[in-house]
Amino acid sequence: MVEVALGTALAAIGAGVAIGFAGLGSGIGQGIAAAGSVGAVAEDEEMFARGIIFTALPETQAIYGFLIAILLMVFTVMAGKALPPALGLVAIGAGAAIGFAGLGSGMGQGIAASSSVGSVVEDPDMFARGIIFTALPETQAIYGFLIAILLMVFAGIMGG
Repeated sequence: MVEVALGTALAAIGAGVAIGFAGLGSGIGQGIAAAGSVGAVAEDEEMFARGIIFTALPETQAIYGFLIAILLMVFTVMAGKALPPALGLVAIGAGAAIGFAGLGSGMGQGIAASSSVGSVVEDPDMFARGIIFTALPETQAIYGFLIAILLMVFAGIMGG
């Protein structure tokens, strides 16, 4: 049996929270956007490419969560060092920062993307404005990503 330090185990939980919740938000958001896109393509087959673009936008939250999870794994679990419990708790905080920010951001972005696809069907000139409105909920995921990085850097998990 392999012995794992408590802090290292907590960091593994942080990695799971990062990708689990961010991926959940991204998946829900993409599902909402895809549902709107399918309806748009049924009305106008030329909407396929634009529908794919709007559907792909909520993917970024999962990418942010995946990056934080990988960083947590590389600098803690895979590094083979026994992490103190306090740093393990910081790792959970980092994972929660991007995980929960990605969850809400991905769902919001999917709703905006679905509505944008509907508006582009009615007026093709709405494409650029729809992209802008759909990109706005991304901000919360970026905040969560930055906080996760700052927590890892200033706690000494990364670069320490």
